[in-house]
Amino acid sequence: MIYNDQEHFSEKRVCKKQERCMVIFVLGGSGSGKSEYAESLAVRLGQENVLAHQKENLQDKLVSCGQFSSIQKSKLVYIATMEPLDSESRARVCRHRKQRADKQFETRECYTHIEELSVQKNEILLLECLSNLTANEMFSPAGRKTKVSNIIENGLDHLAKQSLHLVVVGNNVFEDGNSYDEKTREYLQEMAKVHQFLAAHADRVVEVICGIPIEWRAV
Repeated sequence: MIYNDQEHFSEKRVCKKQERCMVIFVLGGSGSGKSEYAESLAVRLGQENVLAHQKENLQDKLVSCGQFSSIQKSKLVYIATMEPLDSESRARVCRHRKQRADKQFETRECYTHIEELSVQKNEILLLECLSNLTANEMFSPAGRKTKVSNIIENGLDHLAKQSLHLVVVGNNVFEDGNSYDEKTREYLQEMAKVHQFLAAHADRVVEVICGIPIEWRAV
């Protein structure tokens, strides 16, 4: 449950030395380069996991005269939250698929109910992005409409508990200075709550501006 998340996310900081678990929040404006950075980050986490396994196996070999550890290879999973409802969104989905085509991600489409997504402990998850997920939960026929931030936080907690690493992408849409109708303001408020939750509890928080990552929290 989300009400235990403070305990769980703090536990992840304690356990990361033992289980190598990590929660990373990446945010930025439209066209900032946040997607490319988050994908590269997930790939790098996978590569670091391979190197760590090789080192551990070598140590085991030296200690046990050739008996290797039984360790699962990590797997990259892209959790796609953009529901392709029109030509613009379909083109964006197609562009993102091409962008990560050579990075060996398995794509899982999950527009709502991320707390029900099946995840394995050896998987490095990249969820993109919170703005689409929030909109889907508020406005899609399959969404829950109310208490959306709590629902999404519960879902993130589920993913963090089950995965090897979790990278979450957020969209900075809070600085344009425009006035919006009541429903749009509610949407922005719910998304801001999720951003604040991740900023408070993630192991790392990175903002990407003009392709430059700025680390606001690092381990």
